[in-house]
Amino acid sequence: MSPSLARIAVAGAALAVATGLSGCGFTPLYAAPGVTAGLSSIEVNVEHGRTAFLLAQDLEDSLARDRSSPAAYRLDLRVQEHQYPRGLVVSGIATRYETHVTVTYRLIELSSGQVIKTGVEPVEVSYAATAQPYAEVSAQEDAEVRAANEAADRLRVTLAVFFAGRNRPAG
Repeated sequence: MSPSLARIAVAGAALAVATGLSGCGFTPLYAAPGVTAGLSSIEVNVEHGRTAFLLAQDLEDSLARDRSSPAAYRLDLRVQEHQYPRGLVVSGIATRYETHVTVTYRLIELSSGQVIKTGVEPVEVSYAATAQPYAEVSAQEDAEVRAANEAADRLRVTLAVFFAGRNRPAG
C-alpha cells in the first residue's frame, strides 16, 4: 500500500470512529461541562517536603489555575513517603529500593468551607541501588519525581471525574 493510500485509510478510519462516537453520546472527560472550569479554579495547598513540593508544582501546572479570579476550591494534600530495601543480597545490601508515597487529599469548597471530596492515592515506584553515592542520590530523586508525577496524574483524573459527575444533569 502506498503512503498516500495509507494516510487516506487512516483518515477514513478516524472519521468513522468519530462519527460512531458522536452518535452514541460520547463526550470526552475534559469536554464535559464544568470540568475545565472546576479544575482551573483549584488552589493547591501542600505541606513541606520535596515530593510534596514536586506534586504541588505538577498539579498547579496541569490544572491550569486561573489566577485572574479567586479560587473556588482548595485542595489540601498530605504526603507520606516510605522507602523499603528490596532484592537483598547475602551480605544484606539492597540491590533496589521501593518508594511508597501516599497522598491524602481533601477538596474544600471555599464559599461554604465544606469538604466536598476526600480520598487517598497510593503510588509505588522503584529504583536501582548503586555503590556510587551520587548515582544513588540521583536515582532516589528521580524516584521522587516519578512518584509525584504519577500521584498528580491520578489526582487530576480523580478530580476531573468528580467535576464531570457533579455537573452532569439529573435524569
